[in-house]
Amino acid sequence: MKIGPDTLPITRISASNAEAIVVRGHDLSRELIGTVSFTDHIWLLVVGRLPTPSQRGMLDATLVAIAEHGLAPSVQAARMTLAAAPEALQAAVAAGVLGCGSVILGAADAAGRLFDEVLAARGGHGGDLEAAARTVAGGYRAARRAIPGYGHPLHKQRDARAERLLSLATELGVAGPHVEAAEAVERVLPEVVGKALTMNVSAAIPATLLDAGYPLLALRGVPILARTASLVAHLLEEQEQPIGFTLYHAATKAIRYEGKAPDGFVAEEL
Repeated sequence: MKIGPDTLPITRISASNAEAIVVRGHDLSRELIGTVSFTDHIWLLVVGRLPTPSQRGMLDATLVAIAEHGLAPSVQAARMTLAAAPEALQAAVAAGVLGCGSVILGAADAAGRLFDEVLAARGGHGGDLEAAARTVAGGYRAARRAIPGYGHPLHKQRDARAERLLSLATELGVAGPHVEAAEAVERVLPEVVGKALTMNVSAAIPATLLDAGYPLLALRGVPILARTASLVAHLLEEQEQPIGFTLYHAATKAIRYEGKAPDGFVAEEL
């Protein structure tokens, strides 16, 4: 039984023969290696063409901005996986990547979709972007959906990373409607949710990248790609100065058992 829609059996990303590897129409060895940066290559792979200097600068900045933020859950998962399976670096990296979801790193994708909704709704509000933001954010609130990209448990003022990305987008000449939508959402949130929620890096990344021409459907990959580099750094450190089991011991001390137990049983602290 056939499953899925009819599709053409083609790819436009890469092909090879005995003499050459072609990536998006470019000879890998003769045109790309030693000529373009990895950021250039990412844009080429995803978008299908090499970036302009402004596009390269914006993508590069977002990758730097989101790569590292301390012992986040994804990093702890990676470190503890390596502690348990020191022969499997790839499994530890995968464990960290698998820990990237709607709360950690996935919010950039959700925020990008939010901004697209706001821009789509603007036409129904006579071009009034703030009214569109109020309607869309209000719909999220009514549905009890989190408004992605706003508020942060640590950065109570506007995230400094977001500030820098927005200013850089202006410097590079790429700031446009998605940045405007992000700022409009920020302005209406006190009215919609009853308190100010400032923009964090997960709002600034999609706003600036979408305005630079990066595709919405590939947004989720940007934070994952960036954080993978950080995971490799943490896993190198884990091999040289391990803390994976320290994290495990800290969890056993922090979490108290309150389930049923035989008379006289006392859980041992490791």
